[in-house]
Amino acid sequence: MTVLRSAARRSKRTLAAAVLALAVVAGTGGWAAGSTQTAVTGPAPGAAAWRADHTLGVRLPDPASASPAEVARFFAGLTDARQRALAARHPLTVGNLDGAPIALRYAANARALRAERDRESARATDPAGTLQDHRRAEQAVRRYTALLAPGRRILAFDPRGRGQVAEVHGDLATARRVAVIVPGSDIDLTTFDRTTDPYGTPTGMATSLRRQMAAEAPGVRTAVIAWVGYTTPVGLGPDAATGRLAEAGAPRLTRLLSGLAATGAPAPALLCHSYGSVVCGLAAPHTGRGDLADLVVFGSPGMRRDNAAELRTTAQVWAARDASDWIGDVPNVELLGLGHGADPTDPAFGARRVPAERAEGHTGYLAPGTDSLRNFAAIALGRYGDVR
Repeated sequence: MTVLRSAARRSKRTLAAAVLALAVVAGTGGWAAGSTQTAVTGPAPGAAAWRADHTLGVRLPDPASASPAEVARFFAGLTDARQRALAARHPLTVGNLDGAPIALRYAANARALRAERDRESARATDPAGTLQDHRRAEQAVRRYTALLAPGRRILAFDPRGRGQVAEVHGDLATARRVAVIVPGSDIDLTTFDRTTDPYGTPTGMATSLRRQMAAEAPGVRTAVIAWVGYTTPVGLGPDAATGRLAEAGAPRLTRLLSGLAATGAPAPALLCHSYGSVVCGLAAPHTGRGDLADLVVFGSPGMRRDNAAELRTTAQVWAARDASDWIGDVPNVELLGLGHGADPTDPAFGARRVPAERAEGHTGYLAPGTDSLRNFAAIALGRYGDVR
C-alpha cells in the first residue's frame, strides 16, 4: 500500500507540473510567443575603460571578479580627491561597484544618469530618428529626470536592457536597521516607481515599509533599499515558470549583501516578493555568515528549495501569503525545469508563518493598514515578539 500511495503522489505531482506547463503556454500564446528576456549579467558598461585606467599607478579592482571586501579596502586606501576623480571618469563602474563608499556611489550614479538623460535628449530630436524613436527617447528622459530629483539616493544604475536600478530610502550610513526589497515580475527601470498599483512596486513597498518602521520605532534610524538589480520576467510566460532569470540574478543579490557588509551597514532583513523569492532562495546559501538577518518571502511561488534548511542560512526565515493571492493556485512543484518547488508557507517547509489576513491580492502585502506590513516592519526592526 505504501508503494501505491507513493506512486499516486508522484503521479499527482507530474500531473500538476503538466497543468502548470499548459497554463503557462495558454497564458502566453505558446512558448514561441512568450516574452522571453535576456538576462543582464556582468559589470556595467565601461568596465574595459576602468581596467585600462592606470592613472593612479595601481591596478584597479576588477568589477567582474574583485570581492566587495577587496573593493572596500581599495577605496579605503585612496584620498577623497582620488575617489572622486575615479567616480568622475568611470561613473557607471563606480556607481555599481559593491563595496565602494555609499556616498561616492550616489554621486557616480547621479553623473551617469545625467549623461544618459543628455544622450536620450539628443536622440529625441535627432532628425534621423523615427517618431517611435523620439517617443522612446522622451520617455527615457522623463525617467532619468525623475531619478535625478533632489533627495533621491541611487545606489545602482545600469541602462542595459530594460534598465536596472537600486534606491536607498533613508540614510544608509547611519541606519541601525536596514531592509532590502527584492521584487518579482514586470519590474524594471520604467516600472520601478509607477503610480498605478504603487504597493506592487519597489519604491512603494520601500516607502510604506520605512514609514511603518518609523511609526513603530520613531527613535530608530532606518534605511530601506528598493533593489531591481536583476532582469525580471515579463508577464506569466516561460521565464516566470523557470529559474533561469533567478539563477542570473542570485549572484548579483549576493554581491549586494556582501557589499553592504563591507561598507559597515547592519545585516538587513531581505523581503522577497513573488518571483523575487526565487532569486532569494537561490542566493541565500551563498551569502556570507552575518550578511543577512532575516529572510522574508511573500506571495511566493516557491524558492527552488524543499525546505528552509536547504537555504543554509543563519537568518530567520519567514513566509506570508494572503488568502486572496492568486499565487496560491499555482502548483508547488518543480519538474523538468518548470515550477519553483515547495510552498514556503507550508508548515513542513520550516519557515515561520507571518499573518497576512488583511492584505489583499498579490501586491497588497505592504499596503498601509495591513497586518502584513506591520509584521514586516516588526521583523525588520528585530522585534520578533510583535509578529502576530
